[in-house]
Amino acid sequence: MDYDKLIDDEIRAFIDRTNSYYPADAVTRTISEQRQVYDAMCRAFFQGYPEGVGVTDITADGVPCRLYSAGDPSVTVVYFHGGGFVVGGLDSHDDVCAELCQQTGYRVLSVDYRLAPEHKHPAAFDDAFAATAWAAGQFPEPIVLAGDSAGGNLAAAVAHHARGRLKGILGQVLIYPGLGFDPDSASMHDHAEAPLLTREEVLFYRTIRTGGGLPKDDPTFAPLDDSDFGDLPPTVIFTADCDPIRDDGPRYRDRLRAAGVPVEWINEEGLVHGYLRARASSERARHSFERISLAIEALGQGIWPYG
Repeated sequence: MDYDKLIDDEIRAFIDRTNSYYPADAVTRTISEQRQVYDAMCRAFFQGYPEGVGVTDITADGVPCRLYSAGDPSVTVVYFHGGGFVVGGLDSHDDVCAELCQQTGYRVLSVDYRLAPEHKHPAAFDDAFAATAWAAGQFPEPIVLAGDSAGGNLAAAVAHHARGRLKGILGQVLIYPGLGFDPDSASMHDHAEAPLLTREEVLFYRTIRTGGGLPKDDPTFAPLDDSDFGDLPPTVIFTADCDPIRDDGPRYRDRLRAAGVPVEWINEEGLVHGYLRARASSERARHSFERISLAIEALGQGIWPYG
């Protein structure tokens, strides 16, 4: 794949800056070392808090969380961070959640779910659902689920599991999510050596989550493995075009569409996995972040702005 033609100078600079903190061989390092380099990289991209956003660390039914608020919220956004189920936490996506709070006016609950390999599946899902159930009981406002990468997987898994269990989920916004882990998809082959996420790394993160074999027909692990896609909330999916897991987006869209669920898939050309961190330096990433924020805001208002 000729990434010199697909990726512009701003994204190339973002990739180079990321790689200066997060080396290409990171997946072969110890888990502790991977977390150290990931945390250092996230600190380097931290944009600070927008004015007017209050931030409090809390516990939601035993799950550590961070709560962002600005004014009088009409919706709660439950956000799940990315990081391959191995790295990341409340600090890695701190400014992203603060900006979503400021831009939408909604309360944002960031969930610090347990990580692999110390805590194998379904630990991350159990924490994600527990925190969402806590939010549904704690706040009177309805909920929008959101997350990027591994967090997009968790948001979708929660949406599937919440049917018949939780009320008030208005929608879900999934940002370059891994939903099915198909090693033979076109994007897995076309972008096997994509910048910032390779096919080899996807397979590593998929396996380390369980410590071995992969669950079958378990939508809490891979939402695309569900047999029922009905009664899910309106869904907006954002994918990075230069990403090995890109094709999970249209696969999930097609399943939801066939079940009669309002769904929109937005493929961001010229962008790579992890581009949320480029929103301050790349026009393409900034515009995508604006679309993400508007999608969350619209779903929270019960508006479907797509064709």
